[in-house]
Amino acid sequence: MKVAIIGANGQLGSDLKTVFSAQHEIFSLNHSDIEVSDLDNTKQVLSELKPDVVINTSAFHNVPLCEKDPALSFAINGTGALNLAKVCTDINARFVHYSTDYVFDGNKQKPYIESDQCNPLNVYATTKLAGENFTLAYASKPYVIRVSGIYGNVPCRAKGGNFVTTMLKLAKEKPEVRVVNDEVLTPTPTSAIAEMTLELLKKEAYGLYHMTCEGQCSWYEFAKAIWEIMELKTPLYPASVHDFPVTVKRPFYSVLENNNLKKLSIRSMPEWKPALSRFLKQLT
Repeated sequence: MKVAIIGANGQLGSDLKTVFSAQHEIFSLNHSDIEVSDLDNTKQVLSELKPDVVINTSAFHNVPLCEKDPALSFAINGTGALNLAKVCTDINARFVHYSTDYVFDGNKQKPYIESDQCNPLNVYATTKLAGENFTLAYASKPYVIRVSGIYGNVPCRAKGGNFVTTMLKLAKEKPEVRVVNDEVLTPTPTSAIAEMTLELLKKEAYGLYHMTCEGQCSWYEFAKAIWEIMELKTPLYPASVHDFPVTVKRPFYSVLENNNLKKLSIRSMPEWKPALSRFLKQLT
């Protein structure tokens, strides 16, 4: 099977490349290779490669910058998904598109399933929801996968790192670290997402999926687990989101339930804490 990975040098893309290359022929596409917001360019690149599967990890996901430039955010997160969906239909390729837990407003206070009503609170989330809808409407063989709190070995290009690496850095550099205890999510390593995406593609079960680790925690509880596993000595304290300047509205609760994945009878996602422990052991 020929698989084109868009954003192959990114945090999720690099793990997808590692996992898929063991079994399939990979085309690694980065921003210099394809411009997803340009339909003609997208059509030209993918028509020449003729992949069986296109996996899209490209996104404009710096949340504050999305607020400042909604047009660019929509061009990449919305129109980019639309263009890829159209081209994948034209070349008869399956299309995998990643989205976000931020499409929900957090008011449910229980894990969200795929059929729950979306209510995005910011530009980033709104444009990602548009990308989901375009994918499901225009791709003939779509998989839309929502993820949450992702972290991996390769730094996120837009943010310069991820939560785990940021915490390790702060523990070295700061006299103390404060982390919010009133935002709840399910942190998930990109390697687990890549492995489950490979499993999902063995099924022609098109549609919308949540793909996160099992369980939930606050950002503070996530940090506390890092401290415990790595035996860090720097003082760590809980804080509130209200203690920090808030520039963009975000959901306080965005835990996803892998409801549709569980219906497929494929192996389950790991619990978040053992997955974190495995990731940190690889770093040392």
